[in-house]
Amino acid sequence: MTNAVKNRVVTPERKATPLVINGDMNIAQRSTEVTGLGDGDEGYVTVDRFRHSVGAGAGRFTSKQTAVDDLDGFQNCLELDCTTADTSIAAGEFLTIDYRLEGQDLQAFKKGETNAEYYTLAFYAKADAAVTYGIELRDHDNGRHITSTFTTGTDWTHHVISFPGDTTGNFSDDNGESLRIRLWLHAGSTYNGGTAPTSWASQSNANSVSSSNGSFFASTDRSLKITGFQLEVGDYNASTLPPFQYESFGKNLARCQRYYQHSFPYGTAPQNYSSYTAGQSDNSIGATMSSTEFKTVIPFKCEMRAAPTITYYRAQNTPEDSEWTFYDGADKLNPASMASNSQTHRFTAVLTYSSGLTAGNSGLCQGNYKADAEL
Repeated sequence: MTNAVKNRVVTPERKATPLVINGDMNIAQRSTEVTGLGDGDEGYVTVDRFRHSVGAGAGRFTSKQTAVDDLDGFQNCLELDCTTADTSIAAGEFLTIDYRLEGQDLQAFKKGETNAEYYTLAFYAKADAAVTYGIELRDHDNGRHITSTFTTGTDWTHHVISFPGDTTGNFSDDNGESLRIRLWLHAGSTYNGGTAPTSWASQSNANSVSSSNGSFFASTDRSLKITGFQLEVGDYNASTLPPFQYESFGKNLARCQRYYQHSFPYGTAPQNYSSYTAGQSDNSIGATMSSTEFKTVIPFKCEMRAAPTITYYRAQNTPEDSEWTFYDGADKLNPASMASNSQTHRFTAVLTYSSGLTAGNSGLCQGNYKADAEL
């Protein structure tokens, strides 16, 4: 009698966590649409982790998270639409979409070593027309860069771009910005007046992008959609590229909250609520430290990248001239001033009054906040 052979299920080797957070554009904590952008550096406004960097000119645009129904595997994208054209380009003008990475997450590239690894960047793009835009990798630690291009189409196109490794200069092993992936959509001569390097070189603004590239602000017909953004360690092409690595919505959101979070429910943009109008409040128990000071400690939803900048917002049923309010059980007391001391895991809000508090009493603090630790 022979021994029975049991079937075994072989678990595939688990991939490392994807380097690009929110590459499927599913998370948009701040807002799903912002109009009238372009009159100054805009920063992070819609889809998390993708920054709009602007050198002010006449061009204006809208940024939004848009549903996708014509690309298998993706439900959302980042969409930019030109609303005001700018064909008279001043030297200092520019528009880029930036993705910034911490040095401690980049050590697998072995930058600065003799066996430095390739960088392969891939994403899907769709636009109103065939336009050539620039891509730049910037080594923020060592002042070095390398460039390439991609050309859009009116259907979704999968762009796979490989950059050689750089044997000069290590990435810092810390939580600061080390690598910036920059998609150049518009540039004046300050940034395209030289020769864009196709091999690693000392960073120069004039060499950031080619002068032959197109401009997003050439016409109000211009639009650009991007999704499926990924960065891989190694030299890949469209046939050999590892598949896009999906994460659950919850894990994706938590990774984004390392850089930015707020007390509002997901899908609610930070805002001040009018008095006696339905809204959301973040409530926290605190204590009066003296006759003039109330203090409360708010834990963050996760450990943040660095001690964040805190912005306060008025809660519902709060005095119009107040950001946060201490409620002593009978009256909502409007503070004369506020301050905060933030750490990576929590922040302390201090409400200062001219007088009237009783030291040692506990009470409820009402208000909302956002915490920003973006690169």
